[in-house]
Formats: sequence, C-alpha cells, structure tokens
Amino acid sequence: MTVSNRVNILVVDDVPNKAAAIAKTLASLGQTVIQVSSGPDALQLISKHDFAVILLDVDMPVMDGFATAALIRERKRSEHTPIIFVTPFNDDAQIARGYSLGAVDFISTPIDPDMLRTKVGVFVHLYQQAEIIRQQAAHRVQLAREQAARQVAEKAVRRSALLAEASRLLSRSLDFDATLASLHRAVVPALADACQLVLNDPNGGFWFAPVSNRESGDNSGSSSSHARMEMVTAAVAGPIREASESGHARPVPVDSISNAPDLAPKRKWASAIVVPLVARDVLLGAVICCLQGTRRKFEPADVALLENLAGRAATALDNAQLYQTIRDGERRKDEFLAMLGHELRNPLAAIANAGELTKLLNPNDPTFQETLEVICQQTSLMKRLVDDLLDVSRITSGRIQLHKAIVNVGEMIAHVVESNGPLFTSRGHMLHLRVPKTDEFVEADPFRLEQILSNLLVNAAKYTDPGGEVWFSAARSDDDVVFRIRDSGIGIGADLLPNVFDLFAQAHRSLHRAEGGLGIGLTIVRGLTELHDGRVWAKSDGYGRGAEFCVSLPAWTGAVVKSAAQPRSAVTMDERPRRILVVEDQPALSRVTVALLRKLGHKVRAAADGREALLAVKEYQPEVVLLDIGLPGIDGHEVARCLRMEMGQATPILVAMTGYGPHEVSRQANVADFDHHLVKPADIGALRELLASGK
Repeated sequence: MTVSNRVNILVVDDVPNKAAAIAKTLASLGQTVIQVSSGPDALQLISKHDFAVILLDVDMPVMDGFATAALIRERKRSEHTPIIFVTPFNDDAQIARGYSLGAVDFISTPIDPDMLRTKVGVFVHLYQQAEIIRQQAAHRVQLAREQAARQVAEKAVRRSALLAEASRLLSRSLDFDATLASLHRAVVPALADACQLVLNDPNGGFWFAPVSNRESGDNSGSSSSHARMEMVTAAVAGPIREASESGHARPVPVDSISNAPDLAPKRKWASAIVVPLVARDVLLGAVICCLQGTRRKFEPADVALLENLAGRAATALDNAQLYQTIRDGERRKDEFLAMLGHELRNPLAAIANAGELTKLLNPNDPTFQETLEVICQQTSLMKRLVDDLLDVSRITSGRIQLHKAIVNVGEMIAHVVESNGPLFTSRGHMLHLRVPKTDEFVEADPFRLEQILSNLLVNAAKYTDPGGEVWFSAARSDDDVVFRIRDSGIGIGADLLPNVFDLFAQAHRSLHRAEGGLGIGLTIVRGLTELHDGRVWAKSDGYGRGAEFCVSLPAWTGAVVKSAAQPRSAVTMDERPRRILVVEDQPALSRVTVALLRKLGHKVRAAADGREALLAVKEYQPEVVLLDIGLPGIDGHEVARCLRMEMGQATPILVAMTGYGPHEVSRQANVADFDHHLVKPADIGALRELLASGK
C-alpha cells in the first residue's frame, strides 16, 4: 500500500526571505511546503491540518519558537508532530530547553541545504510510513467489521431458518405429545446441548415431561397420558414462575435439575436457563435448556431466539390442547347420543310391546292391568329423561329461576330417602343415615334441593352393586351445611375425577348396565348448587373403592317461622262434569285426550287448529280450553289473545298445553294471559285437580 497524497511541511519564520529560502530548498522533496510568519498563525493552521514536520524559528516577536512549541504540544492533534528548531544560536541551554518542549532536532543558520533536505526528508518518510500503517490498520478494521457483519447476517439467516423449520415441525401435528417432541428436536442441538420440558400441573406445581425418545408421528397416548416421572423441585419451580411473570428466560441452578430425566444426570452442565411456555396469558410449562463444555453461557441472541421459539411452541401446545378438548367433547357428545338412543329405546320398546300385548289380552285379565302399569312407568321414565335434558339446557343458558324457602335439613333428608327408598330396597343396598342432632336450616328451592340430593343418591345406587352400602348424612360445618353421600361402589378413576361434573362425562361402562343414564345428572347438580351460592365436589380413591359427593350450602341463621300446613280439604274441589274444548293438531293425541276426558265424565269437543278453535269457542261455549301452543297457522298464543279481547271476563279457563317445557310456557303465558299451563305429557292427577279447582 502507498500514500498517493503529498504531505504537508510547515515553515514558521518571521523573516519572509528566510522562510522563502527554506521553502525553495525543500521543494525538491515534492511535498507541500506552507509558510507562516508567527506563532499564532502556525497554531491556527495546525488546528486544521496535519503536518509531517514543523520548522520553527526560535527568535520571533510576540510569541517565540519555544512558546509556540509548548502550545503545539498541548494540542492533541499535534502533540506528536516532529518539531525542528531553526536558530542562529548554538547555546546549550536553549538546546536543552528546546528538547524539553519536544523538539526532535536543531538546525543552525546559515542553513546547509543538503542537511536540511536530509533531515526533513527523514521525517517526511517516517510520516508516510506511519500513514501507510494507519491505512492498513483501518483496512483491517474494515475487514473485521465486514466479517462480523457477515457472521451476524449468517447467524440471522440460520436463526430465521431455524424458526421456519421449528414452525413447520410445530404446526404439522395437533397431537400434544407430538408437539412436545417437535419442540425438543427444534431446541437440541441447534440451541442447547440438552433440554427438559416441564408441564404445569392443574393441581399445582410442575412435573417433568420426558419426550426425548418419542418419534415423530407417534400418536400413541394423548395429552392426558404423559409419563409423570418426577415432580419439579422448588428450586426450579421458582425460576419458572419468575420467567412466567417477566416473560423472559431466567437462569436456573444446574445442581437443582439432577432429577430431570432428559438431562442425563451424570453429565455436568456449565449453565442452564428456563424459558416459559405461555399462551393466552396462561402458563403451560417451561423449557429447561443446558450447555456444557466450552459453551458455558447462552448468548443474548440465542436466548432471544429460545424465547421466540417458546412463544410459538406455547401457541402450538395450546392449539393441541384445544383440539384435544374439542375431540373429547365430540367423543362425549357421540357417546351421549348413543346412550340417549339406548335410554330412549328401552322405555319405547317396553311401551310398544305393552301396546301390542294389550291388543291380545282380555281387559279382565290381570296381566292387562300389569301391562298398563308398565306403559305408565315407562312413560314417566321418558318424561324424566326429557326433563333432565331441559334442565341442563336451562342451567347452562342461565334461564332457571329458584323459588327459595327456609328448608329444614332433617326433613329434606327424610323426604329424599322416602322418595328413593324403593330403588335401594330393590337392589338390596344398606342405607346409613345421619341427620343433625339439632334443627339446621338452609335457604333453598325445596324442589331443586330435592333434585340435587336425589340425583346424587340415585347415582350412588346406580354405581353400587347389589348388596352394597350407601351413607347419607348432613352436618353443620362453620357457616355451611354439608350434605355427604358416600357409597361402596365402582369408584371414580383419577382420569375422570377432575371432569366428573362436566356435561356428558361418565365412568367407563358398557351399554348393558341397566341404570345407564345420560351423563348429565352431575352437571345438573353442579349448576343447581351454584345457583344456591353453594359448591359441590367429589372424592374417590380410585376404581373399585367407592366415591363420595359433597354439597355445601350456606346455613340459614335467621329466624324460622313455622306456619301451619293447610289440609288438602281446605281447597274447594268441584268434581262436576265440565264442558271442555281440546285444541290439538296431532290427531292421535287429540283422540286419546278427548277419550280420556270423556271417560272422566266431562263433555268434550276437539279442534285441530287456531281458526277452528275460535269458531268452536263461540259455538260450543266451553268452560275450559286445553290449548296447544304450537298450532299451525294461528298459534296458541294468538288464539288466547283473540279470546281475551273478544270475550273479556267471559273468557273460559285457558290452559296452555305444550311440549316446550314449563319455563318457556310460563314466559309466553304471561304475555298471552293463560290461566294455567301443563307440560306434555300432562300428569293426569294434576289435570283432574285443575279441572276440579275451577278458575
């Protein structure tokens, strides 16, 4: 490398001829010679330009050469510039002073031209060599910077490629275990020498999830079947929580991960960090990454890449969990529909067979009455199944209303046991009761509280083999009353226990189990309990070891006013025959209802739609109208409104008959101003009581 530019030589002398002679002598060096006549002028030039050498006259007015040299040395730009003093004197004292001020040489006047060119030429050459070295150094620095920039760019490309490949691996499967294995392959060995995946335990704490030996596409098992080999120690759990709160990786003591199955306990790790797996602000787990040997510390860029990768992995794991939840929901729904078909076909088959049997029997045959009783029993069973389905719908949509009263706990237990006693007797169960020694009360809807306890008691009977035992108790616990129903039955597995109150959740059993059920009873129990500001929970030591269900409701601490019960005879009953109009668009149901009412001694007429009903009311003048809601053309609500408007106080008793359920009927009945409503199939006792009670 060569220096192509001319270098500067500064001549400072107050005698112009002398300065010109020096410049002329140095012209043969081929460099730029600049002349000034004073120290201040020299200082001004030196602040703006670099010089290879300065020829400085000692004897100058205002500011002599020594003063000028001192100021030159004080300035950073010129502190190392060579200074040659030009002087007519040969005084040792002046020479010493000059060297102390940084002079490199002295030239006495008159000046020897050859000596001047030689001495100045040396310093020009030195300056040129130094400039070459500076340029070479600058070139090396530029090369180093370019190489560093290239390495950074290459690393960025590698990181981008790594993230792209990791994203591909993480997105190719919605299986939870396969996603864990893909995350492990993305981290090792590209970013760490080893890693250990940690998952959050819903019951608290964290556990190691060993995945290093899982092959891609191995979908055996699900997200609920991880091999929980070891729980994470507090020394590791702490950094995991800190990382989750901060959103960034945290160091973890290497001696605290010795029990991690994927980190080869016999290997010595130089450093370890924990990176959180967070999706939708929920901590799913973490990744513990380790380095050994010469790679003692994680680089900031690698840590940032791990955090980015962990964020993508958390999203993939969350999607896998959501997919698994959807699949489980679909599976439970399919099982429920299969069970629903099973549960509905059983009573339907009994009703159908009983109907065929009645055709073959003489009405005086004792079997004829038994067959009719079978039809009634199976109809009641189907009605209960439908009511359960409607209850679930109303509870999940928040459309259920409670009619609370102060309920005596002991009396409620006795009533529930009395209602369900035949079930326990038929199965030979031993039922143990324990009621509070003193009266305890809760504020609850009596019907719904009975439904809660009956569901749990019937469940205990269903899942306890004949001859088993059931314990039913209630006791005060602080500010609550806790009902407990425990059995010696089949128990609940650890896999089902956390979800036992979920819709359609059931223990593993085959369709041949007689009591089956739809898997919605416990969902109803939880929903109704929460509506009472209570809570319900289940306990079991596993399959074959029984189960216990507990319902806790706030105890009533206020005053209890006992009102005398009104005897049924106090209600005026009129059993006389009535003129009834049945408005029903289903011919079979209409014929049977008309025949039943006529058999009860009433005068009955039928109408098949709303228009016919309006005409029949004017012509027939009924006392009671049993009015179906879902009529073609003009529906039951419109018919009721028309009758109210036309007849006013003379309107007959309007009874809504529908299959929609009491909540939907009562909501619409308030608008249409029905007097009563009955849900199909109407209870014959309730219908007779309604007809006998009048308006």
